[in-house]
Parts: sequence; structure tokens; C-alpha cells
Amino acid sequence: MLRINDEITLADWELTESFSRASGPGGQNVNKVSTAVELRFEAARSPNLAPAVKNRLKRLAGRRWNSEGALIIRVEDTRSQARNREIAQERLAELIRAALVVPKRRIATKPTLGSKRRRLDAKSRRGNVKALRGKITGEE
Repeated sequence: MLRINDEITLADWELTESFSRASGPGGQNVNKVSTAVELRFEAARSPNLAPAVKNRLKRLAGRRWNSEGALIIRVEDTRSQARNREIAQERLAELIRAALVVPKRRIATKPTLGSKRRRLDAKSRRGNVKALRGKITGEE
């Protein structure tokens, strides 16, 4: 059972954890103990998330979202399996919280008349400066 916020709690059947040997620091321990955690969240089948939230989660997850609709988070940051499990669950919760936020719709606005005039004035000034840069002909 993983609590995301006051309304959303993920059931145990939605989450599966598998453990494997991690790369990186750990000395001899790294060859013996399975400390890396792969947390799999069945996001597409989750009844706790709205379809819009699932779409945003899929976009945020990127490569971590697989073809079966599962979100896979792999953590091998520390030498402790328990700490890696906590980190994986925290990352999943943060990702879901980010997907819950509805992005604000952009309201298209027209540029003001004054800003149009200033832009055109600046363009004509710049054009005049560039026109004066040519070769000087005549006297000499």
C-alpha cells in the first residue's frame, strides 16, 4: 500500500518489486547482495488514476513507461536494499503527484498597438544603420 496524497492510495497488486545485483560502489558486497530495486507500477490498469492523469503520467515517464502500460523505476543509488526501495517509492509518488497537476491553458493574446509600433520603429532604425555601412563613393 503506497499513499500518494489524501485521495490516492495505490494497492499492493498494482506494485511489484524485483531485486537484482547493482553496479557501482559496494565492494565485495556488490557481488553477493541484490540491492538494486526495480519497482513496477501497473499504471494503465490502475483504477485509482483518472485517464487524464494517466496520459500526463505517460508523458512524464518517457522511456520508463513500457508497451504493457507499466511504469518501471529502477534504483541502485545506495548499498542498502531497504533505502533503495524507499527511494523508488518516493520517485513514483513524486511522478504521480506531478501528473496530478493540471497544466494551465495558455490564453493567446494580441500584441498591443504600441508594441507593434515600437517593433517596426526599431526595425527601420536598424535598417538605416545597416544601409549606411556601404562603401563610400564620390569624394577622393
